[in-house]
Amino acid sequence: MELLDSRALNRATLARQLLLEPSPMPVLDAVAHLCGMQAQEPQEPFAGLWSRLRAFDPAELSDLLTGRRVVRTHLMRRTVHLLAADDALAWRTRHETMLRQRVLGVYRREFAGVDLDALAAAAREVAADGRPRTTAELARELADHRPEPGARALGEMIGALVPLVQLPPRRLWRQTAGVRHMAIASWLGRAADPLEPDASDPVGRALVRRYLAAFGPAASADLRAWCGLAGLPAAVSAMREELVAFRDERGRRLLDLPDAPRPDPATPAPVRFLPAFDNAVLGYHDRTRIIDDAHRGLSVTGARFVLVDGRVAATWSVEDGAVGVTPLRGLSGTERAEVAEQGRALASLLSPGRSRRVRIAEQPR
Repeated sequence: MELLDSRALNRATLARQLLLEPSPMPVLDAVAHLCGMQAQEPQEPFAGLWSRLRAFDPAELSDLLTGRRVVRTHLMRRTVHLLAADDALAWRTRHETMLRQRVLGVYRREFAGVDLDALAAAAREVAADGRPRTTAELARELADHRPEPGARALGEMIGALVPLVQLPPRRLWRQTAGVRHMAIASWLGRAADPLEPDASDPVGRALVRRYLAAFGPAASADLRAWCGLAGLPAAVSAMREELVAFRDERGRRLLDLPDAPRPDPATPAPVRFLPAFDNAVLGYHDRTRIIDDAHRGLSVTGARFVLVDGRVAATWSVEDGAVGVTPLRGLSGTERAEVAEQGRALASLLSPGRSRRVRIAEQPR
């Protein structure tokens, strides 16, 4: 098998993630191509799309949310993701067992002896009226059905058992609101797709293809780390003939789509600002293609990253309308200038007064 070193994998990742050059894709197409975007922090997907798309207008994403073509729901890894509505409907049932097990991983004692199928039926009955509810309201209405767990545990389990979406105006551009849920069938007008009785797992095969298109080349462990699903071997096995294989510097077997882009490792990579929990970093078990192991822990703390030459080289934040950059390694004069230029553009997007102020901290010693 051909060896792909870390730089080759980095450039492939940047190309698939629309980070090598600005993409002309429409916003909906970009969200779908990326297999959704992590969205547990309300405004982060807007910055993520701005870093990827040519002439991104945040109002377009807000319109897609209010127009019910994009939704926010718990899915991959049981985290809140921004997804194309069609993908949410197609993928939700395939993730249901994982969602349930991850809630039980936290609240197993609270749900000891609880008939989860009966709880799911009761929750679907409550949600069927199409009325928006907070998590606390859902838990309160189901307390008579299952009084044993606390309200928080009950609310989280309901979200795993019943396909729900988070409704606007929460998470619209520069708007804040509490979380209100509605059944996906009520919000989108049809229920999530049922699983097909096919041992080769057609939904799983679709997930594998879509993942590789946006994240490949990748190992099976990377695929599991992205979606949280352990039961994809049948899908991967059924696709062997349509995939190509490589190996990385650690000897792992990587799978990919034959015609997917794998740019020359010497391709220049521009500075890019990534939002918190961006899947370009989180979407792998082995993240060394984009972030050094020394900084891996930052990826799960909500740190926002700056890519320099395609790799995580700094973190960023916003305070008083200014973008602040904290280098994780020494930056050359040219790199600092490129970071400052991109940071000014980002500050103009994020600050209500269209500030273009950037502060770059001292180099680490």
